[in-house]
Formats: sequence, C-alpha cells, structure tokens
Amino acid sequence: MLHIAELSLPLDFTPEDLRRKTAARLKVPEKSLGRVALYRRSVDARKKDAVRFICTVEAEVEGENRVLSRLKDSKIRRAEAYQYEIPPCPQMKQRPVVAGMGPAGLFAALLLAQAGQQPIVLERGAPVEERSRDVEHFWQSGELRPESNVQFGEGGAGTFSDGKLNTGTKDFRARKVLEEFVRAGAPADILVNAKPHIGTDLLPGVIRAIREEILSLGGQVWFHTALTGLEQREGRLTGVRYRKENGETGLLETSSLILAIGHSARDTFQALYDGGLPMEAKSFSVGARIEHPQLLIDKAQYGAFAGHPALGAADYKLAIHLPPEGPAAGRGVYTFCMCPGGFVVAAASEEGRVVTNGMSCWARDGENANAALLVGVGPEDFGSGHPLAGVEFQRKLEEAAYRAGGGGYRAPAQRVEDFLAGRASRRLGEVVPTYRPGVTPTDLGQCLPEFVTEGMRAGIRLMDRRLHGFAFGDALLTGVETRSSSPVRILRDGNLQSPTLQGLYPCGEGAGYAGGIISAAVDGLRCGEALLRSQGASI
Repeated sequence: MLHIAELSLPLDFTPEDLRRKTAARLKVPEKSLGRVALYRRSVDARKKDAVRFICTVEAEVEGENRVLSRLKDSKIRRAEAYQYEIPPCPQMKQRPVVAGMGPAGLFAALLLAQAGQQPIVLERGAPVEERSRDVEHFWQSGELRPESNVQFGEGGAGTFSDGKLNTGTKDFRARKVLEEFVRAGAPADILVNAKPHIGTDLLPGVIRAIREEILSLGGQVWFHTALTGLEQREGRLTGVRYRKENGETGLLETSSLILAIGHSARDTFQALYDGGLPMEAKSFSVGARIEHPQLLIDKAQYGAFAGHPALGAADYKLAIHLPPEGPAAGRGVYTFCMCPGGFVVAAASEEGRVVTNGMSCWARDGENANAALLVGVGPEDFGSGHPLAGVEFQRKLEEAAYRAGGGGYRAPAQRVEDFLAGRASRRLGEVVPTYRPGVTPTDLGQCLPEFVTEGMRAGIRLMDRRLHGFAFGDALLTGVETRSSSPVRILRDGNLQSPTLQGLYPCGEGAGYAGGIISAAVDGLRCGEALLRSQGASI
C-alpha cells in the first residue's frame, strides 16, 4: 500500500477521477491499481477562480516495490498502518479516579476502562441529556443552573461548540481519538477532512456512546459530584474528597487521580490552591465574538465558488502581531474557535456574569458566521502575582459585561462601524444577533480594558486586508469572551504527575496543558498511559 500526497482534484471529483489521478501520479495503468482510498482532503482556495481539493490517498498497486523505487517523488511513500496499543498494566489495587468528563477526562477514563482498570469518574455536572435541557432552558429564560451549563457537565465546554477536531498537534494519539469518535457514531468524514468537526447537534450522542462503553467495561460515572479536596500521606495521594449536588460529602480512597476539571472550575482551583497544590497564573486571551453574514465570508474565501455544495460554509483563521507602540503595543490579536453557519451562545457558569462562546451544528447552515476576536493577556495585566489572579481578572470583565447587558444574562453588543469609531451602538444593523437570551446595543469599552479594545480595533483593520469584509460595518461584536483557555497552570513533572503529590496527574485544558477537543483528549490519553506505566506497564 502506497501513501500518495498532494493530488489536485476538482470540487466535483468522482471515485473514478481519483483512480485516474492516482494512476497518473504513480505512472502506472489504472488496471494495475487495487483499492484506492481517500486518506485526507483539504480545500485549496488560494486561487479564487480555481478552488480545488488537495487529496492524499492510499492505494494498492501491482509491483509496489518496483513502482516506489523508480519514482523520485517525496510525496509518495509506503503507507504505515495505524495501530494504537493500550499499555499493559496489572490490576490496580485501588480503582483510579478521573475528575471531570470533558475531552481530557473522557478519554483518560476510556483508556483506563479499556485497560481493565474500571475507573470512577467524578463529574460535577449532569449527564449530557439532562445538561442539554438545562442549557436550552438557560438560553430561553436566562435562568442559570450553576452546576449544569455550557461549561459544566458531561462532554465539557466543547459539547456546545462547533465540535472542531482540527489541531496543531502532530501526536499520533489524535488518530485514536478520531477513530473512537467514529466508533461512537460520529460521521466517518472526520477521518478524512483536514478540518474535521462533529457539530453540537451530534456531539451529545457521541459522548453518550463513549460513556456507555466506559460503563460496559466496569467503570462508574458519578454525576452531580464535585471534587472538593485531596487526602495525602508522605507526598502520596491517598484519597479524594467530594460533594454531591444534594450536599452529601464523602471520601473516596484512591492512589491515582487524573485531574481533568476544565478551565472554568474556579472553586476547585481555589480548593486545590488552599490545599497546597503548586500552580501558577498563565497567559490567555480575552475579547468578544464577531459575527458576520456567512455569505460574506463564503465570497471572501471562495470567490465565484461560494455556495458550491462540496465546500459548505467557509471558515477563516486570522492572526496579527501588533507593532511595538500604542495602548496594545506588541500584543497578539487573533480569531479563535471560528464557527461557520453558527451561533453565539451564552456560556456563563457563575451567577451575575456574562460569558460568550460560539457553536455550530453539523450542517453549518446558519445565516451567520462567528469567531472569537481575542487579544492576549498575561500575568502582568492581572494586577497581582497570585496564581489565581487570572481568575479574578476574568470575573471582573464578566461582571462588567453583565451590567452593560442590563441583567438577565443579556450580552452587550456593538456594531463594528461604531466600535471602530469609538462610539456606543444605539441600534443593530444587517447582522441579526444569534445570542440568546438577547443583546443590548452599547459600548464594549464598558467591560473590556482599553488595551484590549484598542488591540481589537487594530486587529479588525489589519485583518480586513487579509479577509475582505472583515471590517463590515454591520458586523456585530458580542461580549465578553474570557474562557479562551485556562488562566491557571497546575504544575506537573516529566512523568505528568504533580511534583509534590505522587499519583496526581494534572490533565487537559483546565490544568493548562491543552486547548481544544483533540489536544485535550490526547492529553487525557497521555496521562492515562502515564498512570498505567506507573503501575509497571511499558509502552
């Protein structure tokens, strides 16, 4: 089997076209080909009058060794079969515990269950079915359930997102994550598309199926159960304290904990800090959601090919480094978590604070596109050297956004034209906001620091040069977005354990080691493997 990269094909290519192109690239007759399978597909939109797919295939061919030896093409190599091997491990004396059931905790628990270790998962929120009802009720009514919302509950914050699965990580475990998603019911296209996504409408079913596998292998999931503290003896974990939603507390004895609590578990950060767990403040980013007509983005990215059924809704990813002068001197400004055909969503997890995020369904067929427009912030901006100073920085912005929105979790919003001119919005324009429970036209300067708003203004103008229409006057900014990544890093050593508490594995986005579904899930697998190795396994 040969692996052949960079085959250029039209948007409406057929399997027959793929075979012909493969044969031509290998310089062999078509009849010498056996199975030809699409391995990867991406869109090449550099030429707006000739948008195409760039494909990678794996193909069986007669005389493979001879064909490979005579071709001088670095894009053709022998295919390597993928196989993920679970590290062998003897049965642990005490069942391992996983705190949190976002992507990191979910995949750590799945691996431990597949290794026969029957993990116990503590999830402070609700099962995904109940959680979905709670989130919809919040969006409709403005009545927040603090333990079951966009941030807390089975599946983590990524459940109510675009379900993007593209990542910068080259870790081989990413394939294991994608394959498990497909086994759990995700579309098989995620194994092929260069920018895969599942969509918030399909994710709950996929997450539920993974949970059911964990249970079928002897694992347990304790919903509505929050981690509240740790027990230790001589630098070794001996148990975890927990509290159920009904107020019941308890101690679960264990020598192994994968700590995957997510980036919004602020009370847990505080409890762990009070208990002496080493952590530090880290940089993250803040800003607002920017919302455009999806058709504008399609035309900017695909030109005359906008609307082609093979392409779907266009996305973008923009980043600017500002010059070393001005209020936002030298800061990075970038778009994050872009949601084609999506919605801006209310993502609060604490009462009296407004937080925004974005999501898309699988079809990505909404009228608007949205993305976070963010400016980097760091410990020097937090006003304190305390490890949890970033949390308080976030809270101040979220409280200001709640006030600017007028209460009831309405979000402050501003037209881009008004924002660039430095004046409050009094009305909305062509872009109909998708945020529920609703928006209040105002000035985002009421809830974001000046260096952030100035950075966003500079970013919008510069990004418009790269993506025509980005500075569209009726585009809408809805704030605030503060949960781009964790404000805290919980320290860990080369064995992925806490340097002061053996048996504790800080993991995923909340611990400061991932950003996004795939990287968090991969970190969950890495921590699961490290735990198994610590019990005498080798990988």
